[in-house]
Amino acid sequence: MKLILVVLVVGLLAWKLSPQLQSWAEARLSSPQRISVVLTAPKPVSAPVKCDGRKYCSQMTSCAEAKNFLRNCPGMKMDGDNDGVPCESQWCR
Repeated sequence: MKLILVVLVVGLLAWKLSPQLQSWAEARLSSPQRISVVLTAPKPVSAPVKCDGRKYCSQMTSCAEAKNFLRNCPGMKMDGDNDGVPCESQWCR
């Protein structure tokens, strides 16, 4: 009996609110909303550098690895002209 009463009340409310909901939905659909989305490239995540004794370009496997070593490890021999770009003739052209 309670279930029937609840269904009747919900049905009555839906019937009474139907015109209001319909006009609200029509108003929302007739005026398009502008949504701005700004896409940015994710920053590369680099693993922590383990200064393992490698110092030379021939021991690196990429430009990113060479740059990471140059920034984080002392005594690197990869930037002959001291411009901050390591391994210019091999990896970082």
